[in-house]
Amino acid sequence: MNAPELPAKAKSALTLYGVELPSRMLIGTAQYPSPHVLASAVEASGAGIVTVSLRREQARGRTGERFLELIEALGVRVLPNTAGCHTVKEAVTTAHMAREVFDTDWVKLEVIANDDTLQPELFGLAEAAAALNADGFKVLPYTTEDLSVAERLLGAGCQVLMPWGAPIGTGRGLANPYALQSLRAYFPGVPLIVDAGIGAPSHAAQAMEMGFDGVLLNTAVAKAGDPVRMAQAFARAIDAGRTAYEAGLMGVRDMAQPSTPVAGTPFFELKRDR
Repeated sequence: MNAPELPAKAKSALTLYGVELPSRMLIGTAQYPSPHVLASAVEASGAGIVTVSLRREQARGRTGERFLELIEALGVRVLPNTAGCHTVKEAVTTAHMAREVFDTDWVKLEVIANDDTLQPELFGLAEAAAALNADGFKVLPYTTEDLSVAERLLGAGCQVLMPWGAPIGTGRGLANPYALQSLRAYFPGVPLIVDAGIGAPSHAAQAMEMGFDGVLLNTAVAKAGDPVRMAQAFARAIDAGRTAYEAGLMGVRDMAQPSTPVAGTPFFELKRDR
């Protein structure tokens, strides 16, 4: 028996900078055990965007050239990132180099403040975003849940925000769901993609149920025992979470409420022997 057709609303596409994408899942390309596994995982995920670190590929030399050929063969949009940059100058320079190498003006902007937590350096992030937006880039900034920084990034020209769930690679899920919910409520019309810290499909589903527009992840798939099956699991979780959000989740109550109405229910009196 075929599964019922989902309503059109549940199939709403993710649109970033005017580009409609086939999936709400974005996936990284680092740490996979082999190029073949990487390609298979990306295909299994159905993701329309893959992130690539320019610095890592430069360090690979000629091996990096073969990696770029593999990415091109996947037929998905490439999103270069400025991973490893600690200053505005580093990030802006890396973004310009990435535009030349990957032939795209899309960039995931990272300016890192702390090497242990990989927390974004928010002042530099806003400054770099303004510079890159002014130069024609489509900037997707890796940020925190801070509302004031979000306003600065939007004011700098960003049309997408990518708040972290938890520090990169920790797999802790949504460490501060209250703050993420506030961010979602405060910017209802802005595409918000949870980036970093996602460790399990349930984490991704939770973000989507909260109304986030997409999830970007890498380590949870690349380091899984079976990256291809894990990519499938995440894709299904993200679809399920989005469908649940669009269908309308029930509200949370403090007290129990019977699911079966009691009105009209017959009551029987028990008689005791005397």
